[in-house]
Amino acid sequence: MDNASLYLTGKAARHLRGLGHHLSPTAMIGKEGVTEGVIKSAEAVLVAHELIKVKIQENCPLGKEEAAELLARKTKGRIAQIIGRTFLLYRENQDKNEEQKIHLPRK
Repeated sequence: MDNASLYLTGKAARHLRGLGHHLSPTAMIGKEGVTEGVIKSAEAVLVAHELIKVKIQENCPLGKEEAAELLARKTKGRIAQIIGRTFLLYRENQDKNEEQKIHLPRK
C-alpha cells in the first residue's frame, strides 16, 4: 500500500474529523515507537469503534507522519487527520451491524 492510499481525503476525512474531535487519545506511541502493544491496543479500539485517536509522545523516535503511516499499515487502517502530535485512524468493521457502523459520506 503506498503512502497516499493510507490517507482519507475529502468528505470522508471531514466527517471523521468531526466524529473524532471529542475523542480522547486511547493509544500512545512512546520511546519504543510502534510496538506490538500499541498495535494490539489500536486493533482492539478499531474493532470496537472503527475510529481511534492516537497520541505521539515527545520521546517517540519516529516523526508524526512516519508513526501514523506505520500504525495505519500494521492495522490496515486509514489516516483521517494528523494534527500536532495526534492523529485519527479509521478502519471499517465489516462485522458490526449497520446501526453501529460509522457511515462515511459518498464522494
